[in-house]
Amino acid sequence: MALNETLSRAAQLMRLTAGFSGPLFAFALALTLWALAALAQALPETILPAPWAVWAAAREMWDSGLLAQDLAVSLRRAATGFALGASLGIALGLLSGRVAVLRWLLGPPLMLLRPIPAIALVPLAIVWFGIGEGSKQFVIGYTVFLTVWFNTHHGMEFVPEIYLRAARALGASRRREFLTVIIPAAAPHILAGLRLGIALAFLSLVAAELSGASAGLGFRLQEARQYIRTDRIFALLILLGGLGATADLILGRIGRRLVHWHRE
Repeated sequence: MALNETLSRAAQLMRLTAGFSGPLFAFALALTLWALAALAQALPETILPAPWAVWAAAREMWDSGLLAQDLAVSLRRAATGFALGASLGIALGLLSGRVAVLRWLLGPPLMLLRPIPAIALVPLAIVWFGIGEGSKQFVIGYTVFLTVWFNTHHGMEFVPEIYLRAARALGASRRREFLTVIIPAAAPHILAGLRLGIALAFLSLVAAELSGASAGLGFRLQEARQYIRTDRIFALLILLGGLGATADLILGRIGRRLVHWHRE
């Protein structure tokens, strides 16, 4: 009995770690090549710092308290902007995808706004909201909103007609059809939009913090650039990438549990 239980736990552990083996191998390979390039001094230290120098810079910022403070500030800004942008994007996407008038009114203006990068809105955000938190949350929320809206709108607009016919043939009301057929059918698209949105939240966070900020990861990147601290720049970039990847992983796991009828 004990042997069977041990084998069952081992099999479960292997299933859990199977999805991480590929990314971990790729990360280890990249780190090895990076270390070899640093040892060979292929590039100057100011261009490509060694991995151990980047680690030392990260420890230096953490021990001084700067990194913890900047991380807390940036995470709060990213979370607030993501929540605002995603909520508005889903709400409008649910409506514009099914209501022809709203699709006609909102579609062209929002499509026009989509190519505008977040950093281009920073001056306008500062004029509108000042240099406080409002301008930064606006830039992040704007970027997230457009991505989530587009995916939600697309999912709602292209629900298979056979689903609707089946629901109507079974006597489903409009409200029941919307809640139990249309939204579940569009849910994979909404989830994809949220996962893109959370990555873009960290991308636009840096743009928002490059101007008018006194704390945050983006501000610290700007400061490191001014002092030519490439080791700090690498440490902050790796941290941003890790935060985005972790947030995407968590959201993906939650989404797969909620949208359990969809298989990627």
